[in-house]
Amino acid sequence: KLRERTNMYKERAIDPYATSPEISPPVTPVLRKPDYLRKKEEERIKAEEEAIKKAEADAIKAVEMAKKKEEKAKADAEKKEAERLKKEEEAKAARDAACCPMISFSFIDTILSPIEDAMDSVLGNTIDPFTDRRYIAWLTVVSVAFNYNIWFTPVRLVFPIHTPVTIPFWIIVDIIVDIVNVIDVVLWQPRLQFVKGGDIIVSTILNSSVHCLFFLLGQMDMISIIPFDLLGVLFGFSAVFRLNRLLRIESFFEFSDRLESIMAKAYIWRVGRTTGYLLFMLHLNACFYYMASEYLGINSSKWVYNGQGTAYLRCYYFAVRSLINIGGLPEPGSVFEICFQMTNFFVGVFVFSSLIGQMRDVIGAATQGQTYFRASMDGCVAYMNMFYIPDLVQNRVRTWYNYTWDAQGMLDESELLETMPLVMRTAIGVDINFATFDKIALFQGCDKQMLVDMLLRLKSIIYLPGDFVVKKGDIGKEMYIIKGGEVQVVGGPDNSIVFVTLKAGCVFGEISLLQSAKDGGNRRTANVKAHGFVNLFVLDKKDLVEILVHYPNSQKVLAKKGRKLMKAKGPAAAKAEEDKKKGLALFGPKPPTPKLARVFGGFGKGGFLEKLKVQFSNSILFFSHNRFIWQKATYTIEISDRGSCFSPTFLQAAQAKENTGNK
Repeated sequence: KLRERTNMYKERAIDPYATSPEISPPVTPVLRKPDYLRKKEEERIKAEEEAIKKAEADAIKAVEMAKKKEEKAKADAEKKEAERLKKEEEAKAARDAACCPMISFSFIDTILSPIEDAMDSVLGNTIDPFTDRRYIAWLTVVSVAFNYNIWFTPVRLVFPIHTPVTIPFWIIVDIIVDIVNVIDVVLWQPRLQFVKGGDIIVSTILNSSVHCLFFLLGQMDMISIIPFDLLGVLFGFSAVFRLNRLLRIESFFEFSDRLESIMAKAYIWRVGRTTGYLLFMLHLNACFYYMASEYLGINSSKWVYNGQGTAYLRCYYFAVRSLINIGGLPEPGSVFEICFQMTNFFVGVFVFSSLIGQMRDVIGAATQGQTYFRASMDGCVAYMNMFYIPDLVQNRVRTWYNYTWDAQGMLDESELLETMPLVMRTAIGVDINFATFDKIALFQGCDKQMLVDMLLRLKSIIYLPGDFVVKKGDIGKEMYIIKGGEVQVVGGPDNSIVFVTLKAGCVFGEISLLQSAKDGGNRRTANVKAHGFVNLFVLDKKDLVEILVHYPNSQKVLAKKGRKLMKAKGPAAAKAEEDKKKGLALFGPKPPTPKLARVFGGFGKGGFLEKLKVQFSNSILFFSHNRFIWQKATYTIEISDRGSCFSPTFLQAAQAKENTGNK
């Protein structure tokens, strides 16, 4: 096709009247004025008719949409009404089937309204159970109250410690603990926020109009604060009436979870909690052993408690030796004693194996990071030994590993942040580095969201003392922000001169980040060396380019500021631009006179050529591009020119010879 087209254009060049294969544009018809006006009027009428038809169609469509919308709303209302009726029927059926009817506690609004109003000014309307430190502190008090009940209730049931002297003290402590539980159930728990269907519910229960609770089958907290202790007036003072207080065990688990979430080293609490479980199991076993001894008779055999010393300590000592299977216990004699001892052994093996396994998991989780660090370092050292890396390099690698772990507790911070959602990573990055980024002169005036995107691309790198971060003349592909430590800009012989010291929060390398490779604009202009251990944030040029694609205005601002900073700091490219040659200097210096010409006196006035002109006026001149020849009858002289200019005298002589016909 290219050859055919070439031939066609050749023919057209020869014959300008040859037709072209391209289609000619249509000819615009020329109308008279009346015809043109009539045509325009018809177009106007047609456009109006089309507009009227379109408006009618839109109106019909709008009516249909409104009708569909109304039908849909009606259907939704009917569906909601049906669901409401169904729920009412289900609730009615549940009330009819329940063994105890639901009791309305709406009168509590009237009774507790003044207390609620007073506490709103102290605690607020709602409490976030996950972040409010006041609630976690209050849970500590509630947890202490629960531990009092769960530890002392079995002891008070089994051991004879309820005496006329101690009963008043027990009553006072019980009242204090019960007050703590009532305050928690009535004032704190109703204010807690909770999630329902994805929504955070912040309204308190006590502010509703009707409160319905299940009697005996309802909330455990409500059952736990029922004062069964009053029955002690009729049946005698006993700790059995306080067993309902143990239903508040959920408060202890909640306290444990909240405490772990705020502790920097949560494994300490986990180890302490597991140890508490172990001691509590021994505590219960001591209580059971005293019950068995009392059932068989105190000091009735060698196996039971002999009634000497402190009963609790003697029984606890037996529980320790029995559950841990230390041995050295008296042999059981009766069937009951044998069964009790076997149960102790089996329970001890099961419980202690479980607790030891849990303790192993807790300690393993606490040292998981240290184990990963040690494995990584050992693998790197083994690799270096395999390839016979010098000891100097190996020592520096070990130093880097140790300092990195001591400084940040991990080898790569990005591994931890990758598991978080984008919102969390953004929040952490903004809190740590946004203030520093916002102070950088290069990025002032740019879009704030662009700075946030840049924060997410930062990478943390640690340099050892004496390491060169950048070297003069290297290609600049990164910008550095000093997170911790100091760097020095050095120069001179052996880089012994320190020009300036940059500390935490300073930035360097930002100029090379914006310059292209043209004229060496992205070359480093100085040597920067780590002074001690330095932790730097690095922003790669590739990441910056990817970000600026979405922020064209910021890209223009950065380009403008980059040019200003480039001129102010005098990069290598500017110096190279000044060294460029201009004008006649492009041709270089004039070459020296050829040696042969200098031997004969040169080409100037009074030189060898002038003498030749006088002595050989009738000689023949052969003049070529870069040489001339004088030919006499007996000899010929040829002188080649190597860049020298012919003098005017020589040119006049040559022209005179040419005019006379001497070639």
